[in-house]
Amino acid sequence: MCHSHGMGAFLAILAALSILYSPAASAQTAAIEQNFAASLAALPTENPAVSGAFYVPVYSSVSMSQGKLRADFSVTLSVHNASETRPLILKRIAYFDTSGKMVESYLKSPVALKPFATIEVFIAANDVRGGTGANFVVDWAATGEIAEPAVEALMVGGVGAGHYAFINQGRPIRIIKN
Repeated sequence: MCHSHGMGAFLAILAALSILYSPAASAQTAAIEQNFAASLAALPTENPAVSGAFYVPVYSSVSMSQGKLRADFSVTLSVHNASETRPLILKRIAYFDTSGKMVESYLKSPVALKPFATIEVFIAANDVRGGTGANFVVDWAATGEIAEPAVEALMVGGVGAGHYAFINQGRPIRIIKN
């Protein structure tokens, strides 16, 4: 009897872990508003005076050993408001795969990030939808001159006993002063 209770508990834990670590569970479309509520401010009522976008290459998978081995990486995209005084309006956080097809959009509507606050998007290592050439595009705006946001991605993964971590910084792809 103890064996069957132990097996039932084991299967329940296994089922819970499979839900937690499935690609569908990594969907965070509404999670930014919930998980980072303390980092968010009310959207400004003024029209944006400046806007821009960042392109952030990321790697959910990397080919190794002359393409015979694939290492899967978790990805954490961080968006930092580098302004001490103004909120940063985030208009879009979109995740694209190697072929340029959008995999997921992480904002249903714009949000405002408090001064010096940060939000994150996490992609689990077993979510390889992005592939070896995945990327994010982050569209932002502000109601006046603002320090350029810091947008970067941390990739963490391993093969066998080897563990790897690296950071890639976003590249501005457009800035528009209205």
